[in-house]
Amino acid sequence: MSAYHLHILGICGTFMGGLAALARAAGFRVTGCDADVYPPMSDQLCALGIELIEGYGAEQLALCPDIWVVGNVVTRGNPLMEAILDSGNPYTSGPQWLGEHILSSKWVLAVAGTHGKTTTSSMLAWILEFAGLQPGFLIGGIPRNFDRSARLTSSEFFVIEADEYDTAFFDKRSKFLHYRSKTGILNNLEFDHADIFDDIGAIERQFHHFVRTVRSSGRLVVHGRDEALARVLRKGCWTPVEYFGGTGTWGIETKEEGTFEVSRAGKPEGIVNWELQGEHNRMNAVAAIAAAAHAGVQPDVAIAALAEFRNVKRRMELRGSVRGIAVYDDFAHHPTAIRMTLEGLRSKAGSARILAVLEPRSNTMKQGVMKAALPGSVAPADLVFVYSGHLGWDAAEVFASLGAKARCVDALDELVETIGAVAMPGDQIVVMSNGGFGGVHEKLLARLAH
Repeated sequence: MSAYHLHILGICGTFMGGLAALARAAGFRVTGCDADVYPPMSDQLCALGIELIEGYGAEQLALCPDIWVVGNVVTRGNPLMEAILDSGNPYTSGPQWLGEHILSSKWVLAVAGTHGKTTTSSMLAWILEFAGLQPGFLIGGIPRNFDRSARLTSSEFFVIEADEYDTAFFDKRSKFLHYRSKTGILNNLEFDHADIFDDIGAIERQFHHFVRTVRSSGRLVVHGRDEALARVLRKGCWTPVEYFGGTGTWGIETKEEGTFEVSRAGKPEGIVNWELQGEHNRMNAVAAIAAAAHAGVQPDVAIAALAEFRNVKRRMELRGSVRGIAVYDDFAHHPTAIRMTLEGLRSKAGSARILAVLEPRSNTMKQGVMKAALPGSVAPADLVFVYSGHLGWDAAEVFASLGAKARCVDALDELVETIGAVAMPGDQIVVMSNGGFGGVHEKLLARLAH
C-alpha cells in the first residue's frame, strides 16, 4: 500500500489537508499542490512528510501518481487539471476517495446541518474518546480537546463533519453522499450556499439523498422542531429515527446558563455543567449525546465528557483581553449563526456592551442573498461594525435601519481605528467571519493597548 501515490489538488484547504493527513496515516504516499502553500496547514503537512508544490503547473504531470485527488476549489481552466484531463490520467474527488479508501470499513457517524456541524462533530468525537473508543475523525475546524482536525485510528468508529457543499467541478452532489454513514445527525436546515443552490428545495433534495444512503441498520438523529428536515423525511426514510429538541426521544431543560438537564424518553439522564453559551450549543450537545448512545456510550458518560469539552478554535474563542475589553473570534457567517452567537454572548455578558464586528465574506453573503436578514441578526449587540469592502451590495443602505448603532467601513485600518475609538473597559467585542479577516483580531488588541 505504501507505493500507492495520490497527488492532491487544493491540499491546503481544511478538508483536503485533513484527507492528506488521513491518507498518510493509512500508509499511502501523499503529495499535493495549492495556489498558496500557507501555514498552519502547510506546516502540519510538511511535518507529516508530505511534499507540497506551490501552484498548479502542468509540469506536475511528471509526478505520475496512481490517482489525482481533486478538491472543489479546482475549476476548468486550471492548467494542471486541463493537463490531467488531456492525458487521460485517472482522477477522483476528495470525498469519493475518502469514502472508498478510509471510510468503507468504518462505523461512520456523520454530522450534517446548516449550522453547528463543526462544534457537534467535535463534541461527538470527544464523547467517544472520553468513553475509551478512540475514534478517528475529520472535522472542518480544530477541536481544542485534540488540537488537530483529522485523525486515523484502528477504532471502528469515525466521526465526520458532513458538508452539503458540492463535491468537485465534475461531481455536483453534496460531499456527504460519499461517506457511507451508519449514524447520521441532521441538526438543522436553512438556505445557504447561494453560489451552488438555487433555493432551499435544492438543499432539501441533497439532504434527502443523504437520508437515502444511511443504512437501515443505522440511526438518524434529527432536530424535531425543524420544518425543513421534516419535509426531507416526508420524502422517504428507511432508517430508524430519534428526534431531539422537540417532543421526541431526547429533551433538554435549561436550569441556568451553563447548566441543563438531558432526558431520554422522559427519563432524566443527568445534568451537563459546562462553559459554552447559548441554546444552539445545548441542542448541539444533545444531538451528540444521542448519536454517541447509538454507538454504545451511555448518556451519563457523555454528560461527564461534555463537562470537559473545550470547544473549537474560532468558536467564541477568546483572542485576548486589554484594559478589561475582551476580543472574541467566531466563525459565524450566516444570519442565523450570527444571531445565535450574539444571543449566547448576551446570556453570559449580562448588561455589558457587546460590539459586533462583521465581515460578510462567504459567497452567499457577498452576493447579498441574505442581506435583508442581517440587521435583525445583530439585534443582541449594542454596536455593530460592518467591513463593507469587496461587497456587491450597499452595506450602509442595508444597515441604515439601525441608525447610529451600525457603522459600515470599507478599509480595514479605518475599521480598527473606529472600533478602538469607542471601546470601553467591560466591552465584549466579537469578530465574526469565515476567513482570516486580515488579522483584525491582533490589530484590534494592539489598538486597544494604546
